[in-house]
Amino acid sequence: MTTTVERPTSASAKATQPEGSKPTKRQNAERGFKASEQLHENMQKVLVDLIELHIQGKQAHWNVVGKNFRDLHLQLDEIIESAREFSDDLAERMRALHATPDGRSDTVAETTTLPEYPQGEVDTAETVDLVTQRLEAAVHTMREVHDDVDEEDPTTADLLHGFITALEQYAWMVSAENRRVGSAAE
Repeated sequence: MTTTVERPTSASAKATQPEGSKPTKRQNAERGFKASEQLHENMQKVLVDLIELHIQGKQAHWNVVGKNFRDLHLQLDEIIESAREFSDDLAERMRALHATPDGRSDTVAETTTLPEYPQGEVDTAETVDLVTQRLEAAVHTMREVHDDVDEEDPTTADLLHGFITALEQYAWMVSAENRRVGSAAE
């Protein structure tokens, strides 16, 4: 005798899920993992900061002047490329979870946590401080949403870990440009 096990359809899986609640592990297994609204919002917060970090990095790159210009100019290229790659990785992860990333310039400008970058030429020492602050602000956003992200989707949290590691290393390396032997790190 053969027993047939009926798998619920998407409609029946939705019917068992109360409005506004997170899908169960079984529901996710049956129809693929789908980001909750909260996960989507948290990923979007990180995305706009990464896009803005890329844009502000270009602004700094084009307008930095002064001592050690070339080294900082090249270092900014690395940061810019990483921010661009990280934003693309995160946006594609969002799509894999059936969430829609919003990288439009008006959305980024309205929702980023990064402070506005100054217009015009900026001295290398000030650029170091400004870029370090923006790297730290982007990391702060990631750390702020991390636990909620990890609770729902450890895979996305793993992406955040990689972003945090790289951006914190950049912040350390860039900020070292203004440090002097014997000065305390802030």
